[in-house]
Amino acid sequence: MSKNLKRFFIGVIVPILFIILWYISSKRIDNPVILPEIGKVFNNFAHATDDFIGLGSIPTNILVSLIRVLSGYIVGVLIAIPLGVLMGYKKTVYGLFNNFINIFRPIPPLAWVPLVLAWFGVSSVATVFKVEGGQLQAYLNNFKFSMMFIIGLGTFFPVVTNTMFAVKTVPKTLIESAKVLGAKQIHIFTKILLPAAAPSIINGLRTGLGIAWACLVSAEMLPGSLSGVGYLITHAYELGRTDLVITGMICIGVIGALLDAFFRIIEHKYFSWQSKTR
Repeated sequence: MSKNLKRFFIGVIVPILFIILWYISSKRIDNPVILPEIGKVFNNFAHATDDFIGLGSIPTNILVSLIRVLSGYIVGVLIAIPLGVLMGYKKTVYGLFNNFINIFRPIPPLAWVPLVLAWFGVSSVATVFKVEGGQLQAYLNNFKFSMMFIIGLGTFFPVVTNTMFAVKTVPKTLIESAKVLGAKQIHIFTKILLPAAAPSIINGLRTGLGIAWACLVSAEMLPGSLSGVGYLITHAYELGRTDLVITGMICIGVIGALLDAFFRIIEHKYFSWQSKTR
């Protein structure tokens, strides 16, 4: 048996056992609100394009959630990476921001909800561009700044921390040698600092995206949300549709795993040398 085939069989053992346990437990409990039958959940995926409880199809809700997550994630990354690089490279910047960041880092994004609602209310992209009425307004209204803030906040801390650590651990001899050879500051950043720190920065981006996706449900619980996988889960729970709750949870898990796999492919393709140097 080849290694890949063996790895595949080992990887599916636990999921198969879990499905068997789910099937047996649902039959014994015999209460769809507590634990629906696995067939009911599979049926939801088989009819994924149906309009579920008036909130649209599964692909539509996934698309809305993906755009929300990526918009908040990109904002968080654009702030975190430059700040992390400066904190890792300049002791003065590190001294200015490190204690401040450490105070706010342990606070879960959900704790910010009351403040975020006071700051942003139900303002959305449609509000900024003053789009009123029509299908475009209904679509742009899905992307509220309160949701983007919660997701961006979840992204910010792991990315800034990993970036700072990555830059700090770049061997000083590389930087000093470049200075002695007359390299300009911009060249030190682009040719030495960032390439050497890139593997850890990518790992921070990967962690940040995972946390951003995990913040999705809490972000979509905010007032004004009428779509998205997170809202579908919370609304389905209110209606006692546990099968739809599990369907949404599986969607979040699968999409999150695919996004994580994207970063693992990048790591393997461009930074496989790192594992060989350890």
